[in-house]
Amino acid sequence: MAYFVYIIKNLKNNIYIGQTNNLDDRIKRHNNNTEKYTKNKGPFGLIYSEKFATRAEAMKREKMLKFGKGREWIRNNLL
Repeated sequence: MAYFVYIIKNLKNNIYIGQTNNLDDRIKRHNNNTEKYTKNKGPFGLIYSEKFATRAEAMKREKMLKFGKGREWIRNNLL
């Protein structure tokens, strides 16, 4: 099973960073307003994803992207 770290963005350029083992389903759930942190903030589009072999690797990368140099990398490369 593969795990993904993903970044989605809405029309106001707000971003959300998460990880999952089913990327397509997760994006649909964000856009169907069933996710707590993104409810009523969509629609969202996928702007970036990375694939990992283990959940631990994905969680480590997710945490890195959410803070400091990771946020800077997102600003400089994706927005």
